[in-house]
Amino acid sequence: MRTADFDYDLPEELIAQAPAAVRDECRLLVMDRATGALEDRVFRDIADYLRPGDLLVANETRVMPARLLGAKRGTGGAAEVFLLRECGGPEPRTNRVAFWEALVRPGKRLKPGAGAVVDFTDAAGRVALSAEVIDWAPGAQRGERVARLSTELPSLDEALHAVGHTPLPPYIRDYAGDEELYQTVYARRESSAAAPTAGLHFTPGLIERLRAQGVEWATVELEVGLDTFRVVDEDDPADHVIHTERYTVPPATVEAVGRCRAAGGRVVAVGTTSVRSLESAWDEEAGTLLPREREATSLYILPGYEFHVVDALITNFHVPKSTLMMLVSAFSSRERVLAAYAHAVEERYRLLSFGDAMFLH
Repeated sequence: MRTADFDYDLPEELIAQAPAAVRDECRLLVMDRATGALEDRVFRDIADYLRPGDLLVANETRVMPARLLGAKRGTGGAAEVFLLRECGGPEPRTNRVAFWEALVRPGKRLKPGAGAVVDFTDAAGRVALSAEVIDWAPGAQRGERVARLSTELPSLDEALHAVGHTPLPPYIRDYAGDEELYQTVYARRESSAAAPTAGLHFTPGLIERLRAQGVEWATVELEVGLDTFRVVDEDDPADHVIHTERYTVPPATVEAVGRCRAAGGRVVAVGTTSVRSLESAWDEEAGTLLPREREATSLYILPGYEFHVVDALITNFHVPKSTLMMLVSAFSSRERVLAAYAHAVEERYRLLSFGDAMFLH
């Protein structure tokens, strides 16, 4: 198995640059994962493929306003701080002070120990938030820094919402539409740097329609990091070190999976982040799914992996040679998935985060 085995021709013009006009009117490529048989449908037709007793499990994380555009104190030069994850620091966290691992630009002018501070102004032109670069992040691979965030507003949350922007994937350029369309309709706690995009296609009406036909709904939370967009650089994918993310599988979801199994239903993961959460929560020794609360996972799913919890998968189309291509291939086969992608390209599906969806069952 080589990384090149998971490559495919991705025409740039098929990379969706904006969401569908109506969430559940995007296209849906349905694939029988055992045979590779394909059907071209519309996303709301997912109801035709789900049965009473099935369980949908979705990642309810919300994307943070993690992209901060400001000016370096003292020089006024443009600077960007991209928040990745909160971390510990040399002083206690308060409502107005916290420490975050972050990516910064320009990196050469925002080095730890140089007293580099970036100020961020709100719509009225007042400094609402400041970030002081104080250290290198532990194990930094891309120059990640530790930044001390501080504000004079009542809380950092208020400050972030006054100055921050919802980050979009690097392949989406110049999108100026409603940033809320990069959030799922059921998103709750802000904890991610990227959206669990398979869920973008659901509407409240579609969820209620599915519930009415006997399909249960449960949630997990996986704090999606930017590394989800990384391409595997190593020739052998087994040499790749996958990123670590925090995930939660609440007791109510464990119970819902138990009811689903008892009723003979299928556990349908909404997105690869839901897959990683559920499969990470499987306890091999106990032979069962266990609740988890913000535990770390670096589960790397490659072809040959045995799925313990997930029976079907709703997912978007993914970047070539990515860990997500490998996960989807593991759920069926590399050959069948690549054939499905070739079909999607030929039929001019819209691809990647703002694009159309697949259902593998």
